[in-house]
Amino acid sequence: MIQQQQQGMKLHLLSHSGLMGTTQYLIRSVTRVSSFCTYASKWEGGGGVSMVQGASRGIGLEFVKQLLEKDDKGHVVATCRNPDGATGLLELKNKFAERLNILQLDLTIESTIEESTKSIRERYGSLNLLINASGILSIPDVLQPETTLSKLQKSSLLLAYEVNAVGPILVIKHLWPLLKAGGGHGTERDVAVVANLSARVGSIGDNSLGGWHSYRSSKAALNQLTKTVSVEFARKKDPIVCILLHPGTVDTDLSRPFQRNVAEGKLFTKEFSVQKLLSIINNAKSRDNGKFFAWDGQEIPW
Repeated sequence: MIQQQQQGMKLHLLSHSGLMGTTQYLIRSVTRVSSFCTYASKWEGGGGVSMVQGASRGIGLEFVKQLLEKDDKGHVVATCRNPDGATGLLELKNKFAERLNILQLDLTIESTIEESTKSIRERYGSLNLLINASGILSIPDVLQPETTLSKLQKSSLLLAYEVNAVGPILVIKHLWPLLKAGGGHGTERDVAVVANLSARVGSIGDNSLGGWHSYRSSKAALNQLTKTVSVEFARKKDPIVCILLHPGTVDTDLSRPFQRNVAEGKLFTKEFSVQKLLSIINNAKSRDNGKFFAWDGQEIPW
């Protein structure tokens, strides 16, 4: 009798084990199918999907304009802190109603990055290009480029880091799965591209003048974070290239207070600079991952 009970218990355990094994197999299968569906639902509407973060004015707005004008099928997601007040974007929306999607995103509030990511995922399912164009150099009565160490303030450093380095990397973090899903699909590239707008003054090797502590160091931090992300993407064989771009000195609100010392012929229009930068982006290859380019295509030392 005891022997029969033991055999019954063994059969029950074997049956339970088999059921558990089958259940685990089904869970793994569903997970694989679910994962496949997530990446298989990339945008099929023709043309690629690009996102410009920091798109309400200046270089960011010009990126949106040229992306829409140069590709009559591509869609563009433009983000900024206050879409209702972004008159330039709203004018473009009237002209490119079907292909321009304007979203609210504040780099200092991560939940807005998450909401933008959710919106892009639901509408497009993938992303082929991310341009982080936002940046701060000076804000009246808040932040000014330091000409000497004695003028350095903790608040200036933290604000510059938050906007110029931390925010853009958090955007990449949240959009990573969409960039991985998109790759170069719908474009002439083999890979998705992440282009972070940096500055030559962020180069440690090129720093011979000093000063501008907050801006220089925040851009140097952006450079290092971008390089580190590019190494991870390459190691995981993700179809994404991360590059840094120096647009030159461009006639925008950011540079206007400091233009008097710019050499003749070295102050560029937004149209010229963005045209050059888009050429670098569109010709980006896997071998360019982690590189730092000036507007003319020349590499900048770290």
